[in-house]
Amino acid sequence: MDHINVDQSNKDRRSFLKTAASLAVSARALLGQQTPTAPVPPPKKARITSSVMLWTLKGTFDEKVATAADAGIQSVELVNEHEDWSDADATKYKRMVRSYGMHMDTILASRDWVKRPVSLVNPAHRDAFLADVRHAISWAKKLNVPQIILMSGNIQPDMTHEAQYASLVESAKRATDLAEAAEVTLIIENLNSKVNHPGYFLTSAAEALKAVKEVDNPHFRFLYDLYHEEVQHGDALSIIKEAEPYVNVFHVADAPGRHDPGTGEMKWAELYTAIARSNYSNYIALEYLPVPVDQAGSLIKAVTAMRAALNAVPPEKNA
Repeated sequence: MDHINVDQSNKDRRSFLKTAASLAVSARALLGQQTPTAPVPPPKKARITSSVMLWTLKGTFDEKVATAADAGIQSVELVNEHEDWSDADATKYKRMVRSYGMHMDTILASRDWVKRPVSLVNPAHRDAFLADVRHAISWAKKLNVPQIILMSGNIQPDMTHEAQYASLVESAKRATDLAEAAEVTLIIENLNSKVNHPGYFLTSAAEALKAVKEVDNPHFRFLYDLYHEEVQHGDALSIIKEAEPYVNVFHVADAPGRHDPGTGEMKWAELYTAIARSNYSNYIALEYLPVPVDQAGSLIKAVTAMRAALNAVPPEKNA
């Protein structure tokens, strides 16, 4: 996988992080936006790569990327923004993201997965699901994206839970064969069914982890959404140590409300400390709806608190 780790970043990347705010200001000027009078420098780095799900931000694609750059974030995640791009658009946006010293780290496999029969949990949907995976892989190669998000799909009322789980594992194995050949990684995400995604099948982080272990391939990993696990089961912390070797991305939002970390009831210092102690070194992506009007300010606050907690655990004490 073409993973970029902070500790392994090259000199150009480190130089960018010192000047990200200035670059973002220049971009905003080109976009005709009002620039701040005193750019805020990006927060201190941590060994874990910071990212943000762009759907959570307001503005055009260009403006969202500039906002992420303002906050010193190192990567961005897409859902299906790219699906309507021409080849020329793909080249343009890929270069634009790189111009900030960032990269794109994930896209979604199945567009409109709720409306179309492309679930992993029904064998009758498998051909359509695998076609979506092939399509997503073509985009991942075009955009140099290392990871593709899989959604389990919704519960099939005429099937037992056990039959649906077995289908999920089999579908994942077949999709992972495609991913391995293309040298990309599939990451399956847990969602909550209580608030945001009624009817979703894979609502348990423990069951998602079980499936990843059963597929037993490094090209099939876990996207652990801490917010969704907290909403569904009330305890996002307990499984972190066990899950960490199989997690490529953690998603962050506070519960209840799905807003900025610190606005809800989740204990972020404890969560980040647990992640740091596990020796995790992949991605943590902010996927919350910012409460402040100043989106960049919100992200700066969130990523600063995240990095402070991660950096507070000395590497020699990680276990």
